Amino acid sequence: MIEIQKVTKRFDDHTALRDVSLSVQRGTVFGLVGPNGSGKTTLIKCLCGVYRTNGGTITVDGQTVYDNPAIKEKIAYIPDDLYFPATYTPRDMAKFYSTMFPSFSWEKYKELGALFGLDEKKRVARFSKGMQKQVAFWICMSCCPEVIILDEPVDGLDPVMRKKVWSVILQEVETRAVTVLISSHNLRELEDVCDYVCILHEGEVILQKALSDMKSDTFKLQLAFAEEFPAELEASLSVLNHTESGRVHLLILRGEKESILEAVHRFNPILADLIPLTLEEVFIYELGGKGYDFKNILH
Repeated sequence: MIEIQKVTKRFDDHTALRDVSLSVQRGTVFGLVGPNGSGKTTLIKCLCGVYRTNGGTITVDGQTVYDNPAIKEKIAYIPDDLYFPATYTPRDMAKFYSTMFPSFSWEKYKELGALFGLDEKKRVARFSKGMQKQVAFWICMSCCPEVIILDEPVDGLDPVMRKKVWSVILQEVETRAVTVLISSHNLRELEDVCDYVCILHEGEVILQKALSDMKSDTFKLQLAFAEEFPAELEASLSVLNHTESGRVHLLILRGEKESILEAVHRFNPILADLIPLTLEEVFIYELGGKGYDFKNILH
C-alpha cells in the first residue's frame, strides 16, 4: 500500500531524513515513534506530498504522491497543530472537504455528528482544543479515505472521547481495510492498536517490526541466585543490558523463550521471571544504545 524507499529530506544544511525505508500494508495500523526532532512529522509531510524529497521514492498503490491529486484524494491527514478558517462551522468544513474528496459521505457525516454530539452550526474557533480535534476526526472520517495519517491523534481528548475515536478508527480498518499511519508519543495507546511499529532516531530508522514479533523475541529477565551471579550464564545468552539492584539482576535480552529459560535453570536461580517488554520499554532500550541515558528506567 505505502512504500517508502531510501527517502532523504534536507533543509539547508540540516538532514531531517536519511535513507528512510519502510512499508505499510493495506488494512493495518502502523505506529511511527521517536524522540522529538527524530523526523516523524517531516516524514509524514513527505508522505502527504507537502514536501518534495531530496532523494528516494514514496508511493501509495504504486503511484508517487508528490504533485499527484488523484492519489492525494485517497489520503486524509490530521496534523497535531490544527487550523480552521475563523468563521467556519463544522458544516462549512464538511462542504469544503466534500469538494476535494469524491468519496466524501454525507451519511457518514451525519452518523459521526450524532456520535460526537457537536453543534454543526457553531464556529469551530469557539470550540475547545479537544472539541476542535473531534471536528477534525468528524470531517476526516466523513471523507472515507483509503489512507489516514495522524500526528498525535488523541492529544487533548478526555479518556471517554479517546476510546470513541480509537473505536471509530479501528472500525474503519476492519470494515473498509483502511490503512492508518499514526505518529504519537503515547506508546501505551499505540501498543493497544498498532500492528507494526517503526522507531525513528535522528532521521534514520533504527527498528521496524510487527508488534507481535517485537514482543516474542525481546524479554526482561529478573534473576536472583543464592550466591554470585554466574558469569558463564551471561556469556551463553544474548544480553543487551544488565543492571542489578541488591541481589536481583535485571537483564534485557533477545532470543527464544524456551532456550532462555533452559539456560537459566541450569544454574538453579532462586528467582527467574521472564517478561516480554512493553513498547515503551523497547523504545527506551533502543534509544539507550543511541546516546540516551536509560539506566534503571527498566526496573
